[in-house]
Amino acid sequence: MALLLVPLVSLTALWVFATVLTGTEAARLLSVSDVMSKVGYPAGDMVRTLQKERRQALIHLADPRRADTLAELRADQRATDKAVAAFRAGIDNDVRADMSDAAAARFRAFEKALGGIEALRRRTEDNDLTRYAAYQGYNGLIEPYYAFLATLGALQDADMDRQGRAIVGLARAREAVAREDALFASALAAGTIARRDLRTVADRVAERETLYATHLADLPAEDRKAYQDYWEGPNARALRAAEDAAVLAGSPGAVHAVDPARWDQVAGPVLDDLGRMSTEAVERFGDRVRPVALGVLTKAAVAGVLGLVALVASLVVSFRIGRGLVRDLRTLRKEAHEISGVRLPGVMRRLAAGETVDVDTEVPRRTHGPDELGQVAQALNTLQRAAVEAAVKQADLRRGVSDVFVNLARRSQVLLHRQLTLLDAMERRTEDTGELADLFRLDHLTTRMRRHAEGLVILSGSVPARQWRRPVPLMDVVRAAVAEVEAYERIDVRRLPRLALVGPAVADVTHLLAELLENATVFSPPHSTVQVTGENGSNGFTLEIHDRGLGMTSETLQEANLKLTGTPEFELSDTDRLGLFVVSRLARRQDVRVSLQPSAYGGTTAVVLIPSALLTEAPPRAGERGGDEDTGSRPAGVPVVRPRKPVHPPEQHHKADDAPAVDRAAPAPGSGDDPTPTGGLPRRVRQASLVPQLKEAPRPRPEPTTAPPTADEAAEREAETARARMRALQRGWRRGREQENAPDPAGLPGPPGSDGRDGTTAPGTTTEGDGR
Repeated sequence: MALLLVPLVSLTALWVFATVLTGTEAARLLSVSDVMSKVGYPAGDMVRTLQKERRQALIHLADPRRADTLAELRADQRATDKAVAAFRAGIDNDVRADMSDAAAARFRAFEKALGGIEALRRRTEDNDLTRYAAYQGYNGLIEPYYAFLATLGALQDADMDRQGRAIVGLARAREAVAREDALFASALAAGTIARRDLRTVADRVAERETLYATHLADLPAEDRKAYQDYWEGPNARALRAAEDAAVLAGSPGAVHAVDPARWDQVAGPVLDDLGRMSTEAVERFGDRVRPVALGVLTKAAVAGVLGLVALVASLVVSFRIGRGLVRDLRTLRKEAHEISGVRLPGVMRRLAAGETVDVDTEVPRRTHGPDELGQVAQALNTLQRAAVEAAVKQADLRRGVSDVFVNLARRSQVLLHRQLTLLDAMERRTEDTGELADLFRLDHLTTRMRRHAEGLVILSGSVPARQWRRPVPLMDVVRAAVAEVEAYERIDVRRLPRLALVGPAVADVTHLLAELLENATVFSPPHSTVQVTGENGSNGFTLEIHDRGLGMTSETLQEANLKLTGTPEFELSDTDRLGLFVVSRLARRQDVRVSLQPSAYGGTTAVVLIPSALLTEAPPRAGERGGDEDTGSRPAGVPVVRPRKPVHPPEQHHKADDAPAVDRAAPAPGSGDDPTPTGGLPRRVRQASLVPQLKEAPRPRPEPTTAPPTADEAAEREAETARARMRALQRGWRRGREQENAPDPAGLPGPPGSDGRDGTTAPGTTTEGDGR
């Protein structure tokens, strides 16, 4: 509609502009005669009376001792007042409305000038100014009239405009004669004339001749001939003769070259004749303006009517065409919105859900009109069909890639499970401490590889193979997660309540915690400790993982939380944050909430909220008498036995044990604890519990090369030796406790009872009452 309205509005604006312009011009032409009859003629009569008053004021100032000059001046003033009253009586709001803006401004200036006449009269009567000053004062009252009269003739018609300006020029020529008469009459009354006054008289004569020569050519032939004939007549020749005599006589003899009575006889009739001729010229000008105005008005009316008809026809045609275009565009818009807002998103959702989409059913082929809108609709249908086909092909490609990844991951899992089984058998058979430590490290690397393979399965949209049917203690789940982290020895797990996780959620929660623990250890200094704490809440159990790294910026933290809480699609370009995608999918699958927060230690805290639906009471352990975790302390030097159950391959996950498949924790190298289970019981290894200092062979004592020490020296050496032995024994006890509490490569302790207690102490922790 805007496309159609723009030309219509433009056409309407042009029609209105042309109609108003021509109508205004016609109305102005018609109003010229009205303004002249109501304002122009009374103003002209008033100006003539002012000219007479000016003449008499100058004569009074020239010879103030004569009594008759003042009486005649006052008589002229009364005549002027009557003319001013008649002039102002004919002015009303209608007349002002008919004036143009320029004419109204000049008219206001004329009225303002008339307001100063009383002050000028008082100074003249008091003989308080010179003749030339009075002459200039009266000129200032009369001059605005001619400026106003010039604006009345400013018409759009070129011929009428020239004629109007010519009539104003002829009126100014009469004003030049009146000024000449006033100056020379006052000089004759004074009996002398100053050179400046005589020069002014000569200037007015030249001005009159110039005005007639300039403006007579613009008048019609009749008016031009009337003026030319008059200035060739006897009155005009007599005036010119008197002017020539006065100017040629110069300042001293000008008043003697012309008789005062003679000057009045030649100047007065000329001024009266010129005033009459000016009035007649103005009347004839008004008569000529009226038919021109009527013609302009007729043309404006015809143009306005024809323009209105064209405008109405354009509106009707545009409305019919526009209505059809709007109907077609609405249909096209509705179809485009349906495609973009309903069909394509629905197809995308179904493809993301793994459904099969038929392109012909979703995007049927339609027939459209042959016009441009029909072609656009056909192109839109083709584009929609191409988009759906591309989406289907892309979904098939992604599904194929995912299947390939899952296949490769499954194969890797089978090999890794076999490798773990083989490593387990090798660990049972070996008796060498160093080799067993290497096997434990290899076992731990294999466990981490299994986790990465499971991550690939998760990213591909499949479910990991490891599953449990029965609940598993929450502490064992956390230990299993610790066992799958490279820097497991830096993780400090605080004592957790006696809760268990339901079997179907064990694998996902273990993997989720392992990913978060891996991030905590990777993005924190190698000498720092990652702490794992937990407590019950109203909606479930909360696990907190604290690291002491550099932390994350607020923008990065917000972006990571959005990925954890939302449902982001995995993008191959964002390979630096695979762990976030894995955690997000696992959390969404088990309804676990994960969030990242700034840590009080300066790093980052991962908060994992396990819902109450996934938690249950922990099952009793073998030989357990109930109660909380054993808080008794283990004697120094007693090894921690943490056997691991065999790991089942993925094809046997439905027959898995009730406990999670955790890896055996490997002691620190050189610790001596490498026990292997035999029939479910630990098997002692000779000298496995000895500290490294006791395992070394005794060094031979060197032969004394000096004299035997004295009694004091022997006592001092004996005391020093005792202190050294005590320090060595203390260091051995401390190292034994540290090695005892160090996490194994798999990150998990053995089953209950393997260390003489209930087996719930976390790796890297002690059994002290404060949970450390």
